Amino acid sequence: MGLFDRFRRKPRPGVLRTASNQDTSHLEQWVKSRHGVEAYVEPKTTVTETTVVLVAHDGEWTRRRVASPDAARSFARKLGMPIYDAGIVGYPKRMRDYTARQKKLGNG
Repeated sequence: MGLFDRFRRKPRPGVLRTASNQDTSHLEQWVKSRHGVEAYVEPKTTVTETTVVLVAHDGEWTRRRVASPDAARSFARKLGMPIYDAGIVGYPKRMRDYTARQKKLGNG
């Protein structure tokens, strides 16, 4: 055990991790480095907080926690991208195709 290990925060079992500034920064950088990005908000569950999935034109995607569905909509509006409710419209086919391609290449 290191000198400062006892001061590090450790996740407690049964406590959901909330959205952080790092989550938001990741999403902003991801959007800025790709084009044709759309957002899909996912509702809070018993296992995870509200999340947003960003999907680029080629199907590449990323997922991070957000504070709330309203925060996800505000984020999408700020960056000028469309946002959808994943529970209603589902995910785009290009996302599933991208994931399948990555699995074939051994990247997923």
